[in-house]
Order: sequence, then C-alpha cells, then structure tokens
Amino acid sequence: MQARDIPNLITGVRLLLVVPIVACLLSGRYGWALTLFVVAGVSDALDGFLAKRFGWTSRLGGLLDPLADKLLLVTCYLALAWQGLVPIWLTALVLGRDAVILGGAVAYHTLIERLDASPSVVSKVNTLSQLLLVVAVLVNHGARTLPAGWLDALVYTVIATTLLSGIDYVWTWGWRAWNKRRGTGRFP
Repeated sequence: MQARDIPNLITGVRLLLVVPIVACLLSGRYGWALTLFVVAGVSDALDGFLAKRFGWTSRLGGLLDPLADKLLLVTCYLALAWQGLVPIWLTALVLGRDAVILGGAVAYHTLIERLDASPSVVSKVNTLSQLLLVVAVLVNHGARTLPAGWLDALVYTVIATTLLSGIDYVWTWGWRAWNKRRGTGRFP
C-alpha cells in the first residue's frame, strides 16, 4: 500500500460503516447511528481533502467515493422510512431521482459518448439537504427533540431540491445528447 491509496482506504471504511449504521437504525439505536453517520461524514471530508491536497486521486476513487455516499444515503432513507421516521413517498422520490439519473447516465454513455460527469451545484445542494434531513431525524430521535417545524422544513427542502436536481440533470444531459446527435456539440 502506498500513501496515495489512503483516500480509497478511507472510502472503503465508509462503505463498511453502512452496515452498522443501518443495523443501529433498524434496532432504534439512533444515537449510535448518528455517531457513526458523523464518522462517515468526517471520513468523506478527510478522503476528499487528502485526494485533492496531495493529488492522490484515482479512477477507482472517483467511482468509489460517490458510490459510498449514495449507498449511505439510500440505505439510511430506506431504513428511516421502514421505521416510519421519514415519509415513504419522500424516500421513493429520492430513489426515483437517482434511478432517472442513473438510467440517463447509462443511456448517454452507451448511446452518445463516454460520460465524465460531475455534480451540478443544485445536485450538491440536494445532497446537502438530504444529509441534513437524515442528521436532523437522528438528532430528533437519538439526542434531543428539535423545535417544531424543523423536520417539516427540511422535508420540503429535500422535495424541492430533489425535483430541481432531477430536472436539471434531465435538461442538461438531454440537451447535450440532442446536440451531439445533431452534430452541433453546442449546449444552450
């Protein structure tokens, strides 16, 4: 192992943390789930910092890092919905957006050209709002009761950013595909 492998190792640990986090959620140990979720978040920040600061980036890391993030979020939403702590329809919306983006990415990569995408600003805001909702639910059930309305406000934020992000991806990559197929290569 070399120093440049450290970010991927940290990402691997984050992937492994998904199982105990979900186990804690499903057994109602929300304080522990919150602690492990925060550890996973810190590990995400650390591996990103190391990769950028020292140039320890790799194709594998570029695939594993978003996979670990998405796996953690999706499993948390599923477990929280199972526990009745977030609405099932909200979880379906979050998963539906991801399915549309994944399907579009596969289609673009298969039919148009190799896909080297990076998240848009609205997508980053969406991920942040989804993370904040998970943290808020865990705090509310594992540490202290949050003020009335906070969880509802976060739910509405997740709805709005999920829809906007999904529309943004479909619009952006739909136009790119359209223009590539037409041969213009232009983007509006």
